[in-house]
Amino acid sequence: MLQRRHGPELYALVDSCRPHLRRWLPWVDNTRTVADTERFITDSLAQLASNQSFQVGIWHQGELVGVVGYHPVDWRNRKTALGYWLAPQHQGKGLMTEACRALIDHAFEELDLVRIEIRCATQNHKSRAIPERLGFRQEGVARRAEWLYDHFVDLVVYSMLAVEWSQVTRERR
Repeated sequence: MLQRRHGPELYALVDSCRPHLRRWLPWVDNTRTVADTERFITDSLAQLASNQSFQVGIWHQGELVGVVGYHPVDWRNRKTALGYWLAPQHQGKGLMTEACRALIDHAFEELDLVRIEIRCATQNHKSRAIPERLGFRQEGVARRAEWLYDHFVDLVVYSMLAVEWSQVTRERR
């Protein structure tokens, strides 16, 4: 769980991979100081306390390397979306796939949700590999769906239903 004390470490990580993150994520330019990062963590903890969202750090060998979490949970419709990012030097090790798998298990088994979405820029092939590797279904492309600083990007929409995840999990065993 990200805590306010992780602010300096998380800020340093964001700052160290700013050009990479900025290609795909709209919040990077608004993260200019440790205080901005601490505010993100404080807001995330408030959302957790109000049962709206959940953000966690990903640590590898004692080092913070990324973040994964639920975008606000829609309790009425029992669904959420996963968002994630990982420092480039830690990609390709299976860390994000395992982190997402843990959050998917939690969403379906503990929160009793029925649907999870993942949206990725069409050109972000590494990010798209996660839902594809996990067996998500590609539902379509939301055209010009996200503004990234000076241009729109199209987003591929992937989904997984709880009943499908049960099958995926059984096949994995």
